[in-house]
Amino acid sequence: MPLPPAMMQRARDFTGPAAPARPAATVVLLRPSGDAFQVYVLRRRTSMAFGGVYAFPGGAVDPSDRPETLRDDWAERLGVPQEQARAVVGAAARELFEEAGVVLAGPAAEPDRTVAGTEDPAWESDRAAVLRRELTMAELLERRGLRLRDDLLLPWARWITPEFEPKRFDTWFFVALLPESQDARDVSGEADRTAWIDPRDAAGLPMLPPTRHTLNQIAAGGSIPGVVDASAHRDAANPVMPRIDVAADGTATLTL
Repeated sequence: MPLPPAMMQRARDFTGPAAPARPAATVVLLRPSGDAFQVYVLRRRTSMAFGGVYAFPGGAVDPSDRPETLRDDWAERLGVPQEQARAVVGAAARELFEEAGVVLAGPAAEPDRTVAGTEDPAWESDRAAVLRRELTMAELLERRGLRLRDDLLLPWARWITPEFEPKRFDTWFFVALLPESQDARDVSGEADRTAWIDPRDAAGLPMLPPTRHTLNQIAAGGSIPGVVDASAHRDAANPVMPRIDVAADGTATLTL
């Protein structure tokens, strides 16, 4: 897997100690495309950490990420205590809303049957308020009579940033299907480009190893039912901890 030259140089120069890894969540959003599917990606601005590469909507867990009603097995599925697991799931839903305008929620009275639509223009002002931390996701959903559809978030993997990186994350990857009543929108100020792509045609796009590896795994599903079936057998509790081994001649090799 090709690695950015700057990443290889950081690996060569690293002497420690490692920065702590912040909990984070990212969501691979899928939509049907014929018999296959497309994936929603955004390119981070070059001014940001890991800028200039394509990624999925996501970010660090925020103190406000505390959804009230979730399924009981998230701690086991994510490999952390229940309170942290709730925060990670909440972060996944919030980041998807902030960066793509997609809301995984349904009416509180029947949350497992329908998904809310976002045609109301007021959703955009609500999204901006959540982004500015003037409104929590839980408060927004309660005000609108909705409940988080955490059943629509399928845990896929967990990656921890290598020790040589100055900013490190303990990131859970989720897969979610785009609700029929919604569409992803280019609303993230952190991106300079967004696109729906066929994962089989993404070889030329610059991506960090976790993104590339995850995209290749999901592409192997072949179809949305195939990806959903594969997700049931994924391990999102035990982290992948990649490292870059630097040989005496300066050659850098990625090891998963």
